[in-house]
Amino acid sequence: MKLRYALCAGAAVSALVTTPAFAQDSTDTVEGEEIIVTAVARGQNRIESSVSVSSIGAEAITNLNAPSSADLIRQIPGIRSEASGGEGNANIAVRGIPVSTGGARYIQLQEDGLPILEFGDIIFGNADNFLRADRSVARVEAVRGGSASTFASNAPGAVINFISKTGKQEGGAIQGTVGLDFETYRLDFDYGAPLGEDLYFHVGGFYRTGEGPRDIGYNGYDGGQIKANITKEFDGGYIRFSAKYLDDKTPTILPQPVRVTGGNASPNYEAIAGFDPRTDSLYSPFITPAVTLDGNNNPATFDFRDGLSVQSFAFGIESEIDVGGGWTLTNRFRFADNSGGFLSPFPAGADLAQNVANSVAGGPGASIIIATGPNAGQTVNPTTVGGNGLLTNVVVFNTRLNSLDNITNDFRVNKEFDLGGGTLNFTSGFYLSRQTVDTDWLWTSHVQTVQGDGQAVLVNIRNAGGQIVTQNGTVGFGATFFGNCCRRSYDVDYSTYAPFASLSFETGRLTLDASIRYDFGDASGTITGADTGFGTGIGSFDFDRNGTISTAEAQTAVLPLGNARPVNYDFDYVSYSLGANYLVSDDLGLFARVSRGGRHTADRSLFSPAVSTTDGSLPGGDAGVIATVNQIEVGAKYQSGGIGFYATGFFAKTEETNVELAPLELFDSTYEAFGIELEGSYRTGPFSLTAGVTWTDSEIQDALDATTIGNTPRRQADLVYQATAQYESDLFTVGANVVGTTDSFTQDSNQLKLPAYTQVNAFVAFRPIDRIEVGLNAANLFNATGFTEAEEGSIPANGIVRARSIAGRTVLASIRFDF
Repeated sequence: MKLRYALCAGAAVSALVTTPAFAQDSTDTVEGEEIIVTAVARGQNRIESSVSVSSIGAEAITNLNAPSSADLIRQIPGIRSEASGGEGNANIAVRGIPVSTGGARYIQLQEDGLPILEFGDIIFGNADNFLRADRSVARVEAVRGGSASTFASNAPGAVINFISKTGKQEGGAIQGTVGLDFETYRLDFDYGAPLGEDLYFHVGGFYRTGEGPRDIGYNGYDGGQIKANITKEFDGGYIRFSAKYLDDKTPTILPQPVRVTGGNASPNYEAIAGFDPRTDSLYSPFITPAVTLDGNNNPATFDFRDGLSVQSFAFGIESEIDVGGGWTLTNRFRFADNSGGFLSPFPAGADLAQNVANSVAGGPGASIIIATGPNAGQTVNPTTVGGNGLLTNVVVFNTRLNSLDNITNDFRVNKEFDLGGGTLNFTSGFYLSRQTVDTDWLWTSHVQTVQGDGQAVLVNIRNAGGQIVTQNGTVGFGATFFGNCCRRSYDVDYSTYAPFASLSFETGRLTLDASIRYDFGDASGTITGADTGFGTGIGSFDFDRNGTISTAEAQTAVLPLGNARPVNYDFDYVSYSLGANYLVSDDLGLFARVSRGGRHTADRSLFSPAVSTTDGSLPGGDAGVIATVNQIEVGAKYQSGGIGFYATGFFAKTEETNVELAPLELFDSTYEAFGIELEGSYRTGPFSLTAGVTWTDSEIQDALDATTIGNTPRRQADLVYQATAQYESDLFTVGANVVGTTDSFTQDSNQLKLPAYTQVNAFVAFRPIDRIEVGLNAANLFNATGFTEAEEGSIPANGIVRARSIAGRTVLASIRFDF
């Protein structure tokens, strides 16, 4: 089989409100006059800028109470955020640029203007894993296309910036939230205030615990974060110190067995008996800890309850100073100590229990014995096991994120020149980062039932000769169902350096701008893998220490630690952007932009022919590790009174080299997409409406698999849309939010489709007395099933497809005290 690893999350609200960098807590800026500070040379209001930009304000973030950062991002027009996997590991794409890997390959996720991780799609270590949207966030800004490629590295598609509150305006709140139809308990808080003249601080965070929106049978969500900053203003500038501590664990949901009937073009996705894809998962308290050899080939045990666990301690310094003569220097620095683990069951396949048992046993006549849970030791009827007669072969994605440490610095110098007939704004700077990718892939394989309500159990298989060929449900202490691939260890540092410059000329109603960025850097370290010519990688180990090697123990994946291979190469690429904006009137602006950006594929290209197995160089040049995106945008922006309308036509051409994980396969592809992105808002009195829709026509232009040329890239829908209506008075707020997509294909072969779906979310808040608010938030109010991805390209003979749905309806109640 081919394993295309892509992971996901569920809901949100849009409010186009931004504020200047010195007053990030304010949310009363007039729409259209807000100052944009993300991926631009200097702060500009939205009408006058020649980029496509949107913002989600603090009020909208609070009203929605989105389950994850990916849910929040879904509200941004042009962004496709597959938020079905939980509170991390989302797939995020923009404007027809393909979802060719998991994570956010062509989008940079930032906190306060610096990347969370240098690469948004580190395998098993996506950037959104380390991002939490809580009350410390003042707003979220998103720039699509345009200057994103020249004001951020590895971001040719978009920059999405989570901007923190600073406390310049005194205020804060404490909020308690509880799930009404599922188990979750959460406490949020934030407070900021001046400490003295031109000195102010802000601190905020959350703690959350509970089973979560899926019935897993244990407390899978447990953790939180705290963020703080302190700012000192002085004549001509400021300095700000910030810190973040995140320690959180959540289940991460992978594709799960679903029954599909009908034809590929008009399939009917149905829940398997006793297993609802909206509320159930393959996690269970009866799935015993994963036993394996660690990255040093020593026996180790890992608890499934840890799921996606992340730890991050970050410290930053930001400063700006006017050095005289109109010259302004700005510097942002951050060090982040990031680590964690990824532990989740991935179904390599699902079938009738007898078929699975016979396959594991190596022949017919196999029997099934419950290995864990209250009925452990019982031999069961294969037609009734698990209540549906199904078993699934699971490969346990157990990956240790030993270090994803990141150090980043962005320095800029800016000056505005008065030329008499216009003004010229000059910005230049230098960016550098060092991203560590130190991970161990410790996959194992087991057989379990397909049961919901946290009741799934492991099973042992006895062959026709009476021999048990599994060990406590384990078939092999490696990726047995993937041909024993993917026992790997990475320890690589990626350095990125980027000088950049921008010129903007404004005369009358016309603004012209140009920017360029030169990214260069190197990769150095070692990688070790059992499936890349270093030996068979399969040995034996007596895990239960009984003096006998069982059938499963004889299938133990071992890292060839004495035969590591070097990674040692340099890379470079150039990005540019040219734009123009013309103010037809004070209310109407027209803009156009041409840009080209690049993306270093980093760890996604390791264990591939792009990197030499002998000296770690790039035998085919750096084209094998650099993806490029060329874009054209033409648009209009209108803002008058309570009405705002923004339209952008876009074209994007993407050329990339990508790698399938299992079996190992390198492929080159070219994609083209064009479309229209529409965004609008209307406000009258207490009523407001915001909406966005993006139409995309995307096509595979070139591929190693010639049969896919001319097809639509996988999971690329023609339409994605979102809308929020809200009524707010002094006493209450009530609103509804809609997010949806038309159908798409599961794979590039363009056979099986993912059905269209619409998710409705609702919120209501009541303020009985001053400073107290009681709220209800319902995500997926009508309990829709919405599949965001599937592994199969067509319906298999047994009608079982592995797919992932958004979570079912969840209702939260909260009470907030403002102070």
